[in-house]
Amino acid sequence: QVQLVESGGGLVQAGGSLRLSCAAPSRTFRPYIMAWFRQAPGKEREFVATITWSGGSTMYSDSVKGRFTISRDIAKITVDLQMNSLKPEDTAVYYCGARSDYCAAYGCRLKSQYAYWGQGTQVTVSS
Repeated sequence: QVQLVESGGGLVQAGGSLRLSCAAPSRTFRPYIMAWFRQAPGKEREFVATITWSGGSTMYSDSVKGRFTISRDIAKITVDLQMNSLKPEDTAVYYCGARSDYCAAYGCRLKSQYAYWGQGTQVTVSS
């Protein structure tokens, strides 16, 4: 079982930046796609961004487009989320997800399409 490990969360003022990182502990793990989701208190886990492993194609939710950037390091098997111009509504627990096989339906934006998850990292944006 692959357990992803997130890091980089914290407390930041509105307008600030944070960088999250997600690592796959297994050196043999080769995902097809990796993603970031987030879950605010009382809300469902929602899609933030995805990146395909081989081609590096990215997709973003409308709420973060232009402010967040997802990237991956193939050698280290890590995926990062650079978050700029943070807003209080970005406050949530951020989760890294991974899927090892091909996914196209719904742009692979559904949490049910991901088999591997991390434990989450808290991001709090103060106003």
